[in-house]
Amino acid sequence: MSDVRVIIQRDSEREERVVTTGTTAADLFAGQRAIIAARVGGELKDLSYVLADGEEVEGVEISSEDGLGILRHSTAHVMAQAVQELFPDARLGIGPPVKDGFYYDFDVEKPFTPEDLKAVEKKMQEIQKRGQRFARRVVTDEDARAELADEPYKLELIGLKGAASHDDGADVEVGAGELTIYDNLDAKTGELCWKDLCRGPHLPSTRAIPAFKLMRNAAAYWRGSEKNPMLQRIYGTAWPSKDELKQYLDFLAEAEKRDHRKLGSELDLFSVPEQIGSGLAVFHPKGGVVRRVMEDYSRRRHEEEGYEFVYTPHATKGKLFETSGHLDWYADGMYPPMQLDEGVDYYLKPMNCPMHNLIFDARGRSYRELPLRLFEFGTVYRYEKSGVVHGLTRARGFTQDDAHIYCTREQMSEELDKTLTFVLGLLRDYGLTDFYLELSTKDPEKFVGSDEAWEEATETLREVAEKQGLPLVPDPGGAAFYGPKISVQTKDAIGRTWQMSTIQLDFNLPERFDLEYTSADGSKQRPVMIHRALFGSIERFFAVLLEHYAGAFPAWLAPVQAIGIPIGDGHVDHLEKFAAAARRKGLRVEVDSSSDRMQKKIRNAQKQKVPFMVIAGDEDMANDAVSFRYRDGSQENGIPVDDAIAKIAQVVEERTQV
Repeated sequence: MSDVRVIIQRDSEREERVVTTGTTAADLFAGQRAIIAARVGGELKDLSYVLADGEEVEGVEISSEDGLGILRHSTAHVMAQAVQELFPDARLGIGPPVKDGFYYDFDVEKPFTPEDLKAVEKKMQEIQKRGQRFARRVVTDEDARAELADEPYKLELIGLKGAASHDDGADVEVGAGELTIYDNLDAKTGELCWKDLCRGPHLPSTRAIPAFKLMRNAAAYWRGSEKNPMLQRIYGTAWPSKDELKQYLDFLAEAEKRDHRKLGSELDLFSVPEQIGSGLAVFHPKGGVVRRVMEDYSRRRHEEEGYEFVYTPHATKGKLFETSGHLDWYADGMYPPMQLDEGVDYYLKPMNCPMHNLIFDARGRSYRELPLRLFEFGTVYRYEKSGVVHGLTRARGFTQDDAHIYCTREQMSEELDKTLTFVLGLLRDYGLTDFYLELSTKDPEKFVGSDEAWEEATETLREVAEKQGLPLVPDPGGAAFYGPKISVQTKDAIGRTWQMSTIQLDFNLPERFDLEYTSADGSKQRPVMIHRALFGSIERFFAVLLEHYAGAFPAWLAPVQAIGIPIGDGHVDHLEKFAAAARRKGLRVEVDSSSDRMQKKIRNAQKQKVPFMVIAGDEDMANDAVSFRYRDGSQENGIPVDDAIAKIAQVVEERTQV
């Protein structure tokens, strides 16, 4: 038997090993239980893959990104097998791994119930314990169609081979090149238990699935299109250990408690009335206070940085968006036109930049005016599909804190550096501190302008981002059609990542709008345009902060900063005088003079997450003092009234948490 030489790759180390012909990746990594697949020549393979001479091989551990994807994809297959054992008439859709889990779509007569999901999970546990082997085999299109004749959705996917979309998960089924089916084989007899069209790879056996749980089910259109049949989708999650599964479920429980929609209702901050429409929120008085304070602080900081405020209308003639290119590239995200003025189309604006360009172009501009920084809290409207609308984080009407900076080519790098530094500083003021940056580059199928302009803009943004000393992650093809961008990604209190501010460098819209300024030598020059949204949208940023603080806003943002709680009715006047004096200092203070008992008033204040509970009894009245009770239940007694007001004011001024 001849020998085969393979190169084993471990991080940056390479080891050459001689093995016998027929050696599999499983043989190569025998005894290494954490390795569940192999990367051979850069491609993921099952451990059953037979190694060829000269191949470079790297073990894929179950806890790696690729390993988790393989684990979850394999678990999706087990779920689909369980569904068809329990519901033989169920037809298979697709079952890809997704972030933190997996799903599978099924065509069934009626939606799954919670009891159905429990039964499916129990059946999955049985299949897992059987230790069925995942076995790959290559088939022709003709053979695949014959074997899967009862699976109409699989037959459709076979017709898509080579053109499958990553957006709908079809790539995990067919991909490109040869067509493969994975069989689930009985561990003892080798008998076929189940099969699925799939490109793989998979775990060696179902017994290699350490921990999983089904989460929920929902309706989903086949391949994401409203024109296709509605299927039933079951979501699940799988992890390399039971401890990791428990940690994830605990995380989800905490995230559910922090859900901004739930807190918005409990704290009486906002609502999304059905009578107005999905994705269109109204802010209640308390939510209005938080939003106003957020906006006021942002306005003040922008003024300090040299921004000038502008205002633009909510609708415009369609011609404006023809000039900007949005009707060519963004029409699907816009509301349908309104026919006004003898057939002229008007659109609700999806963004503010075209109107800001008109402000720049309203009169001649000199180089002495640059950089010109225009800022607007501008409400925009985007026609999001109903399936993706989610509270305040994905809305159809929202207000952007939108800025557009016009500068010379020479000012461009310094202005971008100042802008990014300002953005990060302001986000830190709101209590977000854990950042990384993402650089979105040109989509080769969706862009305007020259390759040279894009390359210059991209490299300028890269240099600016690297100055911050933060991790910089590439986002290939993620840019808007008119220019590359830096996006600020931040982690919240429980480790979730949110996209916050975006900074886009644009050589193209100034060209399309024929924007000019007069340079020092009297010649006409084209300005560079920087697009910058700091919060992204007020609504979304509000939601992120609400979840980050779990509703317990720091005192400077809290809708009620202190609430007076009298021990008895005779102490109400004392607290009313305290509240009046505090309001004269600009503080938001209320007094609970209801007929509830004191302990009930304290519980109410705790539920409303008020930073300061100000309690007064006989001794406090006698000493012109009050007592503080904090959110954590601790108490500070006998504080003179003036000192108490000063302390609240100091905490508010310093923007700290109590």
